[in-house]
Amino acid sequence: MGSTVTTTEPEKTSPASSRPGYGQLLRTRGAWTFLLPGFAARQPFAMLTISIVLLVQHTTGSYGAAGAAAAATGVSMALFAPYSGRLADRYGQRAVLIPGVLVHTAAGLSLTALALAHAPLWALFLAAVPTGASVPQVGPMVRARWGVKLQGSPLMTTAAAFESVTDELTFVFGPLLATALCTAVTPAAGLVTEGALTLVGGLLFAARKSTQPSVAAKGHARVVHASALRVPGVRVLIATFLGIGSVFGGMQVSLAAYTESIGEPGMNGVLYGVFAAGNMLSGIVCGAIAWKAAPHKRLLIGYTALAVAASALWTAHSVVLLAALGLLVGMCIAPSLITGYTLVDGLVPAGARTEAFTWLTGAVALGQAAAVTVAGQLEDRLWDGAGFLVPMGGTVLALVTLAVLRSRLVPSPQNRTVARGVGHRAPVTVD
Repeated sequence: MGSTVTTTEPEKTSPASSRPGYGQLLRTRGAWTFLLPGFAARQPFAMLTISIVLLVQHTTGSYGAAGAAAAATGVSMALFAPYSGRLADRYGQRAVLIPGVLVHTAAGLSLTALALAHAPLWALFLAAVPTGASVPQVGPMVRARWGVKLQGSPLMTTAAAFESVTDELTFVFGPLLATALCTAVTPAAGLVTEGALTLVGGLLFAARKSTQPSVAAKGHARVVHASALRVPGVRVLIATFLGIGSVFGGMQVSLAAYTESIGEPGMNGVLYGVFAAGNMLSGIVCGAIAWKAAPHKRLLIGYTALAVAASALWTAHSVVLLAALGLLVGMCIAPSLITGYTLVDGLVPAGARTEAFTWLTGAVALGQAAAVTVAGQLEDRLWDGAGFLVPMGGTVLALVTLAVLRSRLVPSPQNRTVARGVGHRAPVTVD
């Protein structure tokens, strides 16, 4: 079967359009055709972990077991996401997405059935692995489509901010929806709904072939597909995003445990929604500003604020204080996410950017998986709210790594080379 090469004209901007603006971004031709289905297909990242935690905790009575099952999903997603991104760069998004959403839906329903049947934990792990491995990487795919549409445009920073806001919008509605379904309908409703949204949104997104990045024809056998992981700056960003994942995972488990301990489980979704709303609001503001400071400097400043705010979570002993601190932590996450994704455009060749984005998304998932495991154990063994120590530890460790290795986030002058070994670099031909 021959390869189909799709070409997309990059959007041209006039001098008058150099000022970032969401209105101008959303008027980009063809943007809504992939944005709307992409929003629905992003729901796994927002709903999956909390749905698994609530379902497994309900059937086993243990947050430790629930965290472990959710962690198995997160780890498998983190390990397979970059491979999925590389395949999408090489063979096209549609070729990867269609089988992915079908496998994910089937695996998620199997996990649901096993949990309701009170299957042993090892059986839940067997179902959790393919569920996580097949999570569609729609967010990175949308970012890659923006990169094609806006190549060379000053709106790229606005697009990165818009994507972060979109991600956070799913984190506002996703946990609220999952919690409401699991507590008011049935504990299995969250996973079932997540699977349905993934299937419908993913297939509609895959159908938009005209907006996907082009892929190399078979005759281009000499094209080099270098891994984005070879770029030193990408490895620094991975460590940074691991810390962000620890905030998401630690908050999900700890908020669920805290609201359960005070007899108000329904407040879990509300508190997590406040946290995500802070993230979304700061993302909107961040994307509307024409920044003059270098991105790597902004990342260090923003991440310092995040580590400080996350370190205060464990001290909260009331719903009001916890909501206020959660809002503050959320407001500190978006600038770090936006700046990190923006740095990819300067560090990574175009032909490897989908993979780079999936490495960062996978890092968040891996950090979240580790966090839900550790936080679940702390909640079971120590006091209610002990899981909030996890976001503090994760962000502080990541901040130290970022501070020491921040020079690797400065793009090289050529901006198109990827490290191929110790002591030398080789140019990479991109599609």
